[in-house]
Amino acid sequence: DVYKRQFFFLSFLLLFPNMKVLLFLALFLVSSSAFFYLPGVAPRNYETGDLVDLKVNKLTSVKTQVPFDYYSLPWCRPEKIIDTAENLGEILKGDRIENSAYTIMAAVPITCQVLCKKEHTTKDIKKFCSKIDDEYKHHWILDNLPAAMRKNLQDQDGNTISLFEEGFPIGSKTEDKKGYYLYNHINIHIDYHQDEETKTIRIVGFEVEPRSIRHDSFDSKDANSFPKSCLSPDHPPQIISRKDKSVEVTYTYSVTWRRSEVEWASRWDVYLQMTDDQIHWFSIINSLMIVLFLSGMIAMIMMRTLHADLRRYRENLESQDEQEETGWKLVHGDVFRPPVHPILLSVFVGSGAQVFSMFSCDFSLCCSWIFIASKSRLINDSYGRFTCCDGRGCWLHRSKIM
Repeated sequence: DVYKRQFFFLSFLLLFPNMKVLLFLALFLVSSSAFFYLPGVAPRNYETGDLVDLKVNKLTSVKTQVPFDYYSLPWCRPEKIIDTAENLGEILKGDRIENSAYTIMAAVPITCQVLCKKEHTTKDIKKFCSKIDDEYKHHWILDNLPAAMRKNLQDQDGNTISLFEEGFPIGSKTEDKKGYYLYNHINIHIDYHQDEETKTIRIVGFEVEPRSIRHDSFDSKDANSFPKSCLSPDHPPQIISRKDKSVEVTYTYSVTWRRSEVEWASRWDVYLQMTDDQIHWFSIINSLMIVLFLSGMIAMIMMRTLHADLRRYRENLESQDEQEETGWKLVHGDVFRPPVHPILLSVFVGSGAQVFSMFSCDFSLCCSWIFIASKSRLINDSYGRFTCCDGRGCWLHRSKIM
């Protein structure tokens, strides 16, 4: 329904350009929740005990840049995997949002809940080891908030600074580099803000802390039974190796609800200071250096050519009337000469102005807080801004023709 509604409005804007302003305003009023999302506009209130959906997204890696579906690895699965309807921007980003087997109740703490127990074969273990080598990460979503992992760093003065990183790793290598720690226990910390009048809560923070624990045996038939190894911070980790033929792994999770004074409108502030490991600074600096080097070479060639022409003109200044014009003076009158194909030139200039205006709006929105909640919406809504910027392109097109 969302795609049909957006396609209907955009088609109308193209077919009837005189109605663009009115139809675009109607697009925002009718489909504002689906087409243009602002963080903090539509908060969701939870009563104590309400079900809070935890969704999973693709597995990503900085090393390979190749995303994988979350359930491409043998994680604990729900009874039925349901795909969340992605918008066009999420599809172009390669997002694959699905439901999970985690059960979380609002304001209800959970201690070492057993998710499932799986017997991993050699093929499964090799998949895990390969993904850990490539530094793949989980990406979870809770109440439209991405999962963040805390990182403690020290500044120059020795003070500890807490930063957050989006996503959390599947595992890590052991100290001897011969095995791998598989993170099979997740501590989920959820911050909430409670309304004193209605006593409802709103989720304002979503933090995860992965751990590797080799769980002790427990009575799986007893619903209240759980492995006591979760409560021990020094319990041996769950280590896997490519040489293992089969490994039994118990997946568990704990949920902690923490009351916070942060209000709903400010819950994205921590994500603005989040470290993004997908920013390839070396590639950016390398590209800038190449652009500067090539620009300098072109400028040097042009300056040498102009200096040679000016020097020759100064030497032959007395006989300039008798000589034919050469060099850059041959094109000095082209600016006043009408083009051979004026319609084609006006089309290119108008289309370029339209694309430039769209990218200018996108760049301004990228530098603001508007689309920090959903970056894929920026891609999705770019088509609407491209249509709205058609007025500038038409104005330049007509002015060029006239």
